This record gives sequence, structure tokens and C-alpha cells, in this order.
Amino acid sequence: MDITEQIAHLRRTMADIDRKYAPLPASAAPAPVQQGGFLEDLISGETVETPHGKHFETEQLYPIGRRHGSFDISDLPSLDPGLLEALSNGTIPHAPPVEWAFLDTETTGLAGGSGTYAFLIGVGSIHPDGFRVRQFFLRDYSDERSALHSLAEHLKRFSVLITYNGKSYDQPLLETRYTMCRARHPFGSMEHLDLLYGARRLYKLRLENCRLVNLENEILAVEREGDIPGEMIPYTYFEYLRTRRARRLVPIFHHNVLDIVSLACMTAVIPEAFRDPANVRARHGTDLLGVARWLEVSGRLAEARQLLARAVKLGLPDSRLFRALFEAAQLDKKLDREADAMAVFLELTESPNPYAAKAHEELAKFYEHKDRNYELALEHTRAARRAEDSMALRNRQDRLERKCAVSRQPRLKLKARA
Repeated sequence: MDITEQIAHLRRTMADIDRKYAPLPASAAPAPVQQGGFLEDLISGETVETPHGKHFETEQLYPIGRRHGSFDISDLPSLDPGLLEALSNGTIPHAPPVEWAFLDTETTGLAGGSGTYAFLIGVGSIHPDGFRVRQFFLRDYSDERSALHSLAEHLKRFSVLITYNGKSYDQPLLETRYTMCRARHPFGSMEHLDLLYGARRLYKLRLENCRLVNLENEILAVEREGDIPGEMIPYTYFEYLRTRRARRLVPIFHHNVLDIVSLACMTAVIPEAFRDPANVRARHGTDLLGVARWLEVSGRLAEARQLLARAVKLGLPDSRLFRALFEAAQLDKKLDREADAMAVFLELTESPNPYAAKAHEELAKFYEHKDRNYELALEHTRAARRAEDSMALRNRQDRLERKCAVSRQPRLKLKARA
């Protein structure tokens, strides 16, 4: 191929590229949503104009009397203003429920970073007439600054932010988006309660996982219908940006609303267990174990011991029962209830279990140092070694064998002088 043919071939290739990427004629180009109103036809809402442009907003009401699974929405407005104090470690001592904002985002990815957008932001709030969820939606990336401005204005009347994994994900992501838009984020004036941490303490020992959708099913008896898997949400939004067909967005809006309503209902359940542990409603003993350990860390040992006793009474699987009994005995020791502790340790030695060796060791310590019964202490040390040997137990056995040998030697009696 000579130079003339090469140039001609190059021109044909460039022409093909130009035709491929040339703008479509107006008659063939997909109509933007804001012109066609297609999104508004599918979802009840409106295009909102701010000093920074336009975006789409919608609001849904769950009225008083409506149920979300087993939970009655009517209970939300009457929640105690002090409900969040214990779970928040005292940072939210008193806040009326009308000042709580329940926030959740749907994003273009889970990796975070400056390239991830929160294209749908939902905020739930408690009102006398029920529970309202307002959603801020980006019809395109250019709507972001307007939506964030409207979100900041909306959050001004709230003093508490409640999320689920929001401290690690939602809030940092939104703060990044505000920074990218050269705007100040609204979270500095709000106390943040991330309900995930309380949920894990309460349910992680019983449930397969503590994802919100799993909690709503197991605790609230909610069965979702018409939902979209979370991993499909970014791809569905990208498809909308490419095609401008909004019909497949409807399940995303529905998914976001369900997440926020479930978050609000679980906020009525989880913090109550930490505020009033003695009267926490529980059908499974396993749910009480996490609260008992939280009480112990908080220095409330007597309450922790009572809750462990209640957990055992409600019933625990063997995998949890023996640890709960061992922890109960350890608490008895800390509370100077030595006899109670030894009785539980002795009970643990009477059947094969993972804590039998530790229980034998605790009994050996008691008989050596408190009761001065070296023979019995040696017996328990040997039993502990048979179950689970260690250098510490070998050293204890050597020491006890020496003490026993000394104690067995007859004492010399000195004759009195005449």
C-alpha cells in the first residue's frame, strides 16, 4: 500500500470515528428527565430549584396506625427523649424524637472516595401524624450541589443524626461530597448515633449477620416485596444515566424508604435494651449476653450478673451456655460472692466443656490461697492439666506438690524441761 492509499484509509477511519461519536439529532436523542417529566410520572415528587441549580425531591408518609412488620408507627412520636442516652454513652442525654433525623444513602459504589456519589439521600423524621421520609435525588451529577444545599437546609431543625453504619460510611461520604462542592457540611451541629454498634452487641451472637435487612426480618418480621438487591443499585442508576429510562429507579426509592423506616423502628427497640437492661424484652437468652458484657465494661457488675442469670434461665445453646456460666462466676468473684462463684465453677467441672479446665484452675486457686487445702488444690490442678495443659499449670502443680509434701511431714514435739 503506497502513501496515497494509506492517507485515504486513515481518512475513512477518522470519518467512521466521527460518525460513531457525533451527537444524535434532536429527534433521536433521549429526552432529559427534567424536560419529559418521566420521573415525576412514576414517583410522586417535584423538581426543586435552589441557588445552585435543580434536583428532584419526593416525600412519603407512614401514617399513625400503620404497621411496619410487627412494629406500630404510632409508637414513634411517644418515644422517651432520654432513650438514646445510655447507648450514646451520655452524648445524647435528652432529645425529643422530633429532633431525630434518620439518614441513609444510595451510592454509585461502596468503595467511597471522591469518585463515589450519593445519588439518593433519604432522611426520615418523626411527626405527630406519623413518620415522613424525604428523599433528595440526583437526576444527573450536575444536580449534586443543589441537592446537598437542600439537604443541609432540611437538617437544620434536627439535633440528632441516626444512621446504620453511617459513622464509617454515609457521613464521611457526604462530608467528602460537600467538600467537593466547596460547601460546608451540616453534621457539625448534630450528635451522631450509629445504631449498628448497639445492634451488634445485642444480636451478633444469635443472628447470622447484623445487616439492617436481616434485623428487620428477624426482629420486626418485615418481609420485603418489590425490593432490589443492594449490589444492583449502582448499576441500575448508571443504566438510568445512560438511557434516561426511570422506571427501574422506582425499586431504589422503595428500598431507601424501607431502610429508613426499619432504622427508625429498630431505634425504638435497640437503645431500650441498654437504657433499662433489667426489664429488656427478650425471647432469646443469647440477646442478653451482649448487653451483660456491655454492662460489665461500664462497671455495672451487679446488673451484668443479673442479666447473665436471666440469659441462662431463658435458655442458651451449649456453645454460649458454658461461657455465660464462666463469666457469671467471674462476676461473682468481683462482687465478693466467693461461695456462689465456687459453686458455678464446680458445676462447670462436672461435664465436658471448653471451660472445664479454667474452672478447675479457678478452684485450685481458691483452695490454695483462700482455703489452704493444698491436697484439693492439687487435685483440681491435675484435672485442669488433663483437660488443657500449660506451663502455668505445671508450675502450679510443682508448687502444690512441694506444699503437700511439707504438710504431710510430722511435726516434732519439743519436750518441756523439768
